Amino acid sequence: MSACVPTHATDPSRTQRDHQPHSPPPTEPRRFRVAGADVSASIAVFLIALPLSLGIALATGAPLQAGLVAAAVGGLVAGKLGGSPLQVSGPAAGLAVVTADLIHRYGWRTTCAITVLAGLAQLGLGCLRVARTALAVSPAIVHGMLAGIGVTIAVAQLHIVLGGTPQSAVLDNLRALPAQLAGLHPAAVFVSVLTLSLLLLWPRIPGRAGRLLRKLPAALIAVAGATATASLTGLTLPKVDLPSWSSHALAGLPEGPVLGLVAAVLTTTLVCSVQSLLGAVAVDKLVSGRPGLSARVGRSDLDRELLGQGAANIVSGSLGGLPVAGVAVRSSANVHAGAVSRNSTMLHGVLVVVAALLMVPILEFIPLASLAALVMAVGIQMVSLHHIRTVTRHREVLVYVVTTLGVVLFGVLEGVALGIAVAVAVSLHRLTRTRITHDEKEGVHHVHVRGQLTFLAVPRLSRALHLVPQGTRAVVELDGSFMDHAAYEALQDWHKTHTAQGGSVHLTGRRAGIRIGEPGSAADHPAGNTDAESATGTTGCRCSPWTPWRNHQCDGPQSTSAPAPDGLPGGAGASGERSGQELARGISAFQRHTAPLVRGELARLAREGQRPSQLFLTCADSRLVTSMITSSGPGDLFVVRNVGNLVPLPGQESGDDSVAAAIEYAVEVLKVRSITVCGHSGCGAMQALLNTEPGGAQTPLKRWLRHALPSLERMGDGNRPWARLAGRAPADAVEQLCLTNVVQQLEHLRAHESVTRALRDGALELHGMYFHVGEAQAYLLTGADGEDDVFDHVRAAGLSA
Repeated sequence: MSACVPTHATDPSRTQRDHQPHSPPPTEPRRFRVAGADVSASIAVFLIALPLSLGIALATGAPLQAGLVAAAVGGLVAGKLGGSPLQVSGPAAGLAVVTADLIHRYGWRTTCAITVLAGLAQLGLGCLRVARTALAVSPAIVHGMLAGIGVTIAVAQLHIVLGGTPQSAVLDNLRALPAQLAGLHPAAVFVSVLTLSLLLLWPRIPGRAGRLLRKLPAALIAVAGATATASLTGLTLPKVDLPSWSSHALAGLPEGPVLGLVAAVLTTTLVCSVQSLLGAVAVDKLVSGRPGLSARVGRSDLDRELLGQGAANIVSGSLGGLPVAGVAVRSSANVHAGAVSRNSTMLHGVLVVVAALLMVPILEFIPLASLAALVMAVGIQMVSLHHIRTVTRHREVLVYVVTTLGVVLFGVLEGVALGIAVAVAVSLHRLTRTRITHDEKEGVHHVHVRGQLTFLAVPRLSRALHLVPQGTRAVVELDGSFMDHAAYEALQDWHKTHTAQGGSVHLTGRRAGIRIGEPGSAADHPAGNTDAESATGTTGCRCSPWTPWRNHQCDGPQSTSAPAPDGLPGGAGASGERSGQELARGISAFQRHTAPLVRGELARLAREGQRPSQLFLTCADSRLVTSMITSSGPGDLFVVRNVGNLVPLPGQESGDDSVAAAIEYAVEVLKVRSITVCGHSGCGAMQALLNTEPGGAQTPLKRWLRHALPSLERMGDGNRPWARLAGRAPADAVEQLCLTNVVQQLEHLRAHESVTRALRDGALELHGMYFHVGEAQAYLLTGADGEDDVFDHVRAAGLSA
């Protein structure tokens, strides 16, 4: 059992002492210190957690104090033992439906016992180190489950918002809704509408005052405002009732059918674990946007996170609290508030304990209708339009819809099971659905295979190949990611026969006979394969020919066939290799493999000169491969790159006219038809701009970044809305500034005389683009039609791959 003990983060000071065996022991005990950033972050999270915890307890039908217990235990126990230091745990809306069903079936004390057993199951899973396996669940199933839970919560809380009492099932609530509307309670509706209005409008207060006010969480302001209004106007409403802690019910022995209890434990374990693990991954993405914090905190240990969540559920259930899981809203608030360690999470738990013991008289002024409106809004937000667009783009909307409806109509476990069944069926359908077509163009016969080439498709493949007459030229296009042995042999036998009869075969697409993830060499595929991928010596990697530099793993294994010059070992990026040797190897690979393929096109461009249609201005970041993300080749783009994709305003004393010169040359000489400014996620220049303190030494970087100061001012202007990515708000301040900077630099472009003239003549268009590196997703920024300033109000449209 020693393997199950969580591995705590390494103590730098202790590591340093371990490497200095002769240093004397410290004379004073180490003092516990809490960073000021952690204190302020803990207060921010506490102000969000307090009303939400009470609201979620109300939604489940549990004692309201159970929400406070779960919030305190989540902060203290999961915060101390968990593997994601900045993730905040507590009662989650995603667990509300499960817990409400358990309370209805088994009662509160048995529900607490189920929570304890679920925690023990999580400890077992953590010891087995299977946390990564949980991430293999299709995101369509997870998002469908959360959407179904959100619909269930919203429909149930709607009855309390209208002044009534919810039923136990969604269909019952829907059937009772007409009668509830006929007998609604005006005071409850007023308080609920006030709560929702404050919740919606508070984050949108413009101007400098809005920036200050928005530091207070909208959830707290909404509930506090509704409570104050109800108290001052003397409205008669059901309010929070917190009985004495002496009468608080603790866990009891589980009572009920064994199979039902086992299913309840499995359901609670599944929902708690998946939500917490996905939350930890989301927190890692937020942390990665802050380089200094990322180096200090590191990536989450998912197995340790399961252990911490399990321990928290054991303690929470034992003390009569709700099930505990990682909560996205509080976790993101914790990161955005500047937390730097797990101390912020733990301090938030301490503040919840203090509030539960000392603030009971104040909490009992809160109307239940206000809490219900708050939780209903959370439930509605769980049906994410961004997730719907994503699953639609990946053709998994059927899985999403079936899971959502299953959760709404039957329950969480049943809905997830239905979603998994449909996901498996869709995968099998895709595996068997292979399109094979044959046509003839100018005497060349084309056989195009789309999809996975397995033994099930061999009969259709053979029929298509036998339509190719003997002695003719044939092109076989393989557009799929897998070919099994039966299909490989069928293709190879036909290939040998056709070439023996005087014909020729040209194979394109993925290398024939090589399965993804399987090493291969030139001997592994039929002779005569002269496609571009074979020429580069890659085994299906989409990154060729630059793969050998950093051993990139882009949809295929690394290059293995290109020998290194000067006797260097294969696989660039080896330990100790000099950058000059990397460059020499890359040039050598280009000369051997890529140059023969592009020599003709480059010779034509050398004769005719360049005639690019676009000026593409982007950042110098090494992760932006312009030709890859735009599917362009030699002669297509006139590219200008600099730190932060900046366009200095004309007439400024920047000391660098290179950007202005490039713009003038592209517009006046090359006559480009469009200019695109492309920003990207995780831009180091924008991060530096946000972190730059006024004053100090004026380094070249600081002098250059002053051209981005208007972007920073624009982002701080509450009257100017920023872009939204496919329906979602920017993930953090860096992403918000990256988007705003694209818009601002487009305005700088319009100030250049050559650009102004070309725009006036209708000979030029301006475009904004944003590339999300982690998602490999490009977004085209466009403005509403008919606006004078097309880039003042911006929306974003995702560009499908």
